[in-house]
Amino acid sequence: MPSQADRRAATVITILAAAHRLFASNGFDATSMDDIAEAAGVAKGAVYHHFASKEALFLRVLEEVQAGIAAAPVSPEVLAGRDPAEQIAGAVLAYLLAASEPDVRRILLIDGPAVIGWRKWREIDDRYFGAGARMAVQRLVGEVAPAREVELMAHLLMGAVMEAAIICATAEDPETTARELASAFRRMLAGMARDQRP
Repeated sequence: MPSQADRRAATVITILAAAHRLFASNGFDATSMDDIAEAAGVAKGAVYHHFASKEALFLRVLEEVQAGIAAAPVSPEVLAGRDPAEQIAGAVLAYLLAASEPDVRRILLIDGPAVIGWRKWREIDDRYFGAGARMAVQRLVGEVAPAREVELMAHLLMGAVMEAAIICATAEDPETTARELASAFRRMLAGMARDQRP
């Protein structure tokens, strides 16, 4: 027999799944807590028991979306590339394609910044992708690059990726746009690479 903790966890999973579907299809503004409760098959009080507000529930859904993208494995083709700019551009393409998926795009790129604010949105983005961006920049510019330079370039890199993701979110053909942006990104990264010649 499931414990109370198991039942609570199952209820939260059900609520989050229902909220994800509704936020993705209808958007934040057009989705009510009543809608979420009905879709989850629970009382509205149960939704409020686990989430203080619709914004808190949306934030949790957005966090799960970011975590899912961050946990997705990078393709072996990308990892096999010897050129750091190629590797980074490949990882950026994978991110742009994932972020452009219909069930992700609206939550992450359209409603996300508007609902939780740019500062919080950037904090979440940095939590999942900041360390990777810094490591990528370090590899691109070389181990001798000053830490402050690496940090600043990582911020610029993440800003460029965010702008590319927003372009993809509103594009008529997100996949083609993502590929074009990743190609342009690779060329930009090649210019960032530090000249390692003696």
